[in-house]
Amino acid sequence: MVDGSLEIAGSEGGMRALGAALREVVARFGVLPVFIVALGVVAALTPALLDGNNIAQVLRQSSIVGVMALGATFVLISGRIDLSIGSLLSLSSFVAVDIHERVGPGAAVVAAFAIGGGIGVFNGFLVGYLRLNALIATLAMMSLLQGVTLVYSGGADVYVANPDATWFAFFGRGFLFGVPVPVLIFAALAVVLGVLLHMSAFGRKIYAIGGNETASSFSGIDTRRSVALAYVVGGLTTSVAALIIASRVMGAQANTGAGYEFEVISAVILGGTSFLGGSGTIAGTIIGVVLLAFMQNGLLLLGLPYYLQWIVTWGVIISAVWAEVAAKRKRVFL
Repeated sequence: MVDGSLEIAGSEGGMRALGAALREVVARFGVLPVFIVALGVVAALTPALLDGNNIAQVLRQSSIVGVMALGATFVLISGRIDLSIGSLLSLSSFVAVDIHERVGPGAAVVAAFAIGGGIGVFNGFLVGYLRLNALIATLAMMSLLQGVTLVYSGGADVYVANPDATWFAFFGRGFLFGVPVPVLIFAALAVVLGVLLHMSAFGRKIYAIGGNETASSFSGIDTRRSVALAYVVGGLTTSVAALIIASRVMGAQANTGAGYEFEVISAVILGGTSFLGGSGTIAGTIIGVVLLAFMQNGLLLLGLPYYLQWIVTWGVIISAVWAEVAAKRKRVFL
């Protein structure tokens, strides 16, 4: 009887130790290890995934999501969310191409940044200064921007009439030192925003606000201004992404950015940024963007339907939220 009790106690102790170890992994890495293993399986089934040309193509395509994800990292670390970036991508890219055809490429670039920066300021005012719920405010903005894009476009697509005669093509189709320009833009922004987030007073304020906004406010941090600036960063990076996609396609549709917001958020939280705010890194976001892009590409190479990418995106978001909640509740299985 005693031996049986000791065996049960030992078994329970082992389960608790295993649970503690799993909690540590979940708290530190979230769903990233599982995703890496799954990607390894896909790579084993599709050797073409690691072909040099395919890698270059995937990196080039993922740069659009990556650039947007860099800005979204600031917003998520501050404990907020921005669901309007997909619709902002649609509006900015459409206006950029339309202005290009009416005025020229220089004006197109200015217009894209004006729209992205302006919407970032407006979102920041609503969420940072008026204290509106970020989910509701940006969801409403998503609807507004998509409606504005449809009205502006009249439901028609727009294209660059002579794509070979404009330097606008450089952003999305160009190469520099043999490297696609979109990849270089992504890398350059990652360095700049990485320094801003990890080595500046503004970045430290973003982390503090996401970790404990009340304590940050009592510490003298202007939480309203910092949150507003985080949205401005998100708006400007979306403008850059709009220029890349408009330049690559040399045209735009009213729904160009549909669904991008969820793909961006999935990549950011896959890279370890807390959905509740307070933690995350630019390096982690880069890893999340690249892994998600290769997983999506691998599914296509396996001959699976395109819409399975949406299921993967759903799985990443749900799993990441579960992992974070489980770690905070000190339970691995809810």
